Amino acid sequence: MILAPEEGASAELVNSGGTAPICLVCEHASAFIPASLDGLGLAEADRFSHAVWDIGAGALARRMAERLDAPLVAARLSRLVYDCNRPPEAPDAMPEKSELVEAPGNHDLSPEARAARVSEVYAPFQALLAATLDRFEIPPALVTIHSFSPTWFGVPRELDIGLLHDADDRLAKRLLAVAEPGLRIALNAPYSAADGVTHTLAAHAVPRGLQNVMIEVRSDLIEDEAGVDRIAGALCRMLGAALLPGNGKDAA
Repeated sequence: MILAPEEGASAELVNSGGTAPICLVCEHASAFIPASLDGLGLAEADRFSHAVWDIGAGALARRMAERLDAPLVAARLSRLVYDCNRPPEAPDAMPEKSELVEAPGNHDLSPEARAARVSEVYAPFQALLAATLDRFEIPPALVTIHSFSPTWFGVPRELDIGLLHDADDRLAKRLLAVAEPGLRIALNAPYSAADGVTHTLAAHAVPRGLQNVMIEVRSDLIEDEAGVDRIAGALCRMLGAALLPGNGKDAA
């Protein structure tokens, strides 16, 4: 077993009684690594780096769940244990390296070890998300919350917020149309579906015909309470405007 009983489940549902027609998701909300994995052999300096989790994303998603009164499905384990935004066959579902950060505990994993992480981490997360979506009386918008590092291999990223989509671009484009002044916001940046980052959208929203978007926020904008409040307010206002009845409902 990867998780000891006292360590809890691999995923959690926050604000389960939320009434907004929105389901929030945060696949990289936690830096927690179960004791059985011995810290994955990470260097101490890397233990809470962006390779381990999406810095600030969990706090942002929770604040948005409060403001919108929406349920939130959040992973409780580090994405280095298993990246719940990747399918089991993806090489980076259990990455050996992320940017410059080595995860020795993921090197040369046996098929049995990989299967254990799929069954104990990925599968419960997917099941919880599917069950949460099934509970809505009115089909909700599916909104996943992520953060990205201000630099990538030493190169600054000149962006504040990215709006990513898979096959359905309706909500991403409407959010861009109501973008808050003062924020640099772009479609499909700093990643896109071509990078394999829209698994949750493709697996849960597209088959159900749900409006959906993946929101990426530069992590230094949400590293403290004030930043989380500011960005949560901006994103909630944008979502409110973009999801108004009749607002681009039939947009291509």
